[in-house]
Formats: sequence, C-alpha cells, structure tokens
Amino acid sequence: MNRRQFLQSGTAGIAALGTSAAVAAPAPSPLYQDGLSPWPFVLNASTIRPTPLVDKIRVAHETGWDGIELWVRELEEFEQAGGNLKELGQDITERGMYVPNVIGLWDSIPATQEEFDAMLPTSRERMRMCADVGSKHVAVLPFPDREDYDHYWGAARYADLLRISRDEYGVIGALEFVGFTKGVNRLGFASGMAIDANDKDACIIADTFHLWRGGSGFNGIRHLNGKFIADFHWNDVGPEADPNTGGDADRIYPGDGILPLDDALQQLAEIGYTGPLSLELFNRAHWESDPVEVAANGLEKMRANVRSAMG
Repeated sequence: MNRRQFLQSGTAGIAALGTSAAVAAPAPSPLYQDGLSPWPFVLNASTIRPTPLVDKIRVAHETGWDGIELWVRELEEFEQAGGNLKELGQDITERGMYVPNVIGLWDSIPATQEEFDAMLPTSRERMRMCADVGSKHVAVLPFPDREDYDHYWGAARYADLLRISRDEYGVIGALEFVGFTKGVNRLGFASGMAIDANDKDACIIADTFHLWRGGSGFNGIRHLNGKFIADFHWNDVGPEADPNTGGDADRIYPGDGILPLDDALQQLAEIGYTGPLSLELFNRAHWESDPVEVAANGLEKMRANVRSAMG
C-alpha cells in the first residue's frame, strides 16, 4: 500500500465512524409521542415533589410520559416502608413506561481510598435498588464536592463504580456533572473523566441547567457521540436568573426561558442521540400545585420544544 492509498483508507475509516466531523450521524427516527419525537420523554420525579412515589408513577402514566426518572432516596424510603422494588418496577413496565436512570450514587467518590472503601457498601446497596426497580442507569454524582477535586482520581473511582454496577448488578453507572459545584461542574470535565475511565460503557448525564450554570455553554454537544450520553435532563431558565449564583429553583418549563433549547435538540439529532429527555424541575410553585396539571403542562412544553426544533 502506497502513501496515497494509506491516506485514502484512513479517510474512509474516519467517515465510517459516523459521528466524526467528516460525517454526521444519521438522524434518529421519531419513535415516541405518536411519532413526534426521536427521544422518549421522561418525567423526573423531582418535578412533582412531594407527591408519593407510587402516585408519581401513576401521574406519569396518566399524563402520557414514556418513562419516569427516580431518586434513590425515595427508593430507600419505599423499601423501609415495606415496599417491594421489583414489584414497583414491574408496575412501571406494565404501564408501558421505563426507568432510564436513578439519581443516584451520592458521596460515592470521596477524596481518599479509605473513604471510598467505607462508602462502597452503601453504593452497592443503591446499585441493588436500581437493579430491582429495573433502571438502565444509575447516576454517579461527583460528591462530596471539594475545590481540590482530583479528576484523575475521580476517573479511576468512576471506573471502579461502573465496573461494579454493570458486572454485579446489570446497571450502567453514568457520570453526572453539576454546574454549581466546585469540582466537576462542566461538560468537558465529566466527559474527560468518563473517557479516562477507559471503559467501553463509560457515559455521562447532561443537563441544560448545568450547562448554563457551570459555564460550559451548549456548543460542546456537537462534539460528543450520541451513545456517550446516557440521559439528558431538560429544562429552561428565565432571563432574571444569574448564571453565577443560580440554583435548582430557577429551572422552569422548556421554552419559557432563554436557553438555546432548539439548537441543542438539533445538535442531539446530528450526533445520533436517542436517549431520554427528562423534565427535571425543582419549582416550589409546581410542588404546591396539582401534580397532574404540572406533569401534563410539562409534557406539552416538551412536545412544543421538539416540534419547534425539528420542524
């Protein structure tokens, strides 16, 4: 093979990657919401607090969501009250929904090996609960937070947690960045750590609020492979919100604020992302309202956002 043949074969190889700069990924097909959306719409359980867990599942089903994203603290409380998580997961499945992710492995990446080992039994128990309820992923959160967060250490411990969650419990650990933290607050930090975990199943959880709050912006989405994103939390922020001090309570319905959500959806289509869009809000006014109304309004906002972006 001469030099020209070698270069030509290399170019063909790059093109075969599909999600490289050379060739865009095929646009995902609209399989959800009566053919409207290429992404399943998922109701994050935080959106309708303090509704009891079983009622959240009922509300998500009755208002037309494709799935529900759960929180591990609610699963713990449910079991402590005598509930059976496997039966709960079966109820979700029988309603035609699924659980893409559970939030999550809190405080699972402390600063020392001794602390990591001490926390591991709790992390394993949470992985077990995620498996019992039928979740595909569990969020690996970058806590305890600290200013001197060692991303190399974090990548290595994420690799450990991913291996354990997958090999022992059948659940994929997905690394989540949190925009208002000091340690892992940006898309690039989480992506680098996940890549450096050196595992074929390494992946991240993204969030429109955290892209804004952490200062990553939105243009980095197009540089990712769609399969690298396990879950995308979806929300907006109003013009009065401050990106330097904003908190979870500033999240509002998609389309009601200033974030470039249409462009973000177009980028997700370009990179071949087919995972869930999860409406994650922490709006106190919503928590005091009828959860059916909040969930129904949220679904219509999600549908309108996709309709606007995809034409």
